Amino acid sequence: MKTQTIVVLMSILLGNMAFAQELKEVDYKDGNQALKGMVTNNAGKDLPAVLILPAWKGIDQEAKDAAIALEKEGYIAFIADIYGVGNNPTDNSASAKLSSQYKNDFKSYQQRIQVALEELKKLGATKVAVIGYCFGGTGALETARAGLAVEGVVCIHGGLAKAPERPNTEIKTKVLVEHPADDAGVKPEDYNNLIKEFNEGKADWQIITYANSKHTFTNPESADYNPIMAKRAWNHTLLFLNEILK
Repeated sequence: MKTQTIVVLMSILLGNMAFAQELKEVDYKDGNQALKGMVTNNAGKDLPAVLILPAWKGIDQEAKDAAIALEKEGYIAFIADIYGVGNNPTDNSASAKLSSQYKNDFKSYQQRIQVALEELKKLGATKVAVIGYCFGGTGALETARAGLAVEGVVCIHGGLAKAPERPNTEIKTKVLVEHPADDAGVKPEDYNNLIKEFNEGKADWQIITYANSKHTFTNPESADYNPIMAKRAWNHTLLFLNEILK
């Protein structure tokens, strides 16, 4: 039994090492702020591409797993660095503070996304979509609100609220929102206001709600993980990306 355990652990370790080699770091900048994203090995080819906006702790395992999976589907995948080199939070408190800063200063958030999109174009992207998790899901919505040049966005358990003083404007890109039914961080009025925003913006939109799912239902490292709903959400993401990028 001990031998089998060692073999399993060795397999996991070697698998993680192999995984780590499948993404390459990309140094880029927003003004004087150094940024360090990650890209799949098919960068440089003329392919449709997906910009991944990570959750509130910065580039994490869920974002990396998504990038590798997207490469297998024929996409260049680039994980954006929103916070910048030297600014990554070390705990939940710091993550909440930093992500809230960008949610409130949404123009700075939109700027970091735009810089990442520009970098992705340099990496060979033809058509581009954006997907985001949690804080990154909010970023996906901000991409649509800013009118950035993408084919579509996917908000995965993202924050849906927008400051009430911000006007609803035209939304030209296609939008998919993957919403966990039991997300305690999303108020009913936020959900309803988002629909109002989409309708007033004449958006091509859809919201899929996943039953028995709490906030981070797609993340295997989270206590909220719901493997059945996570798989369905991923399949819905791929269906959407296939429609708008291929």
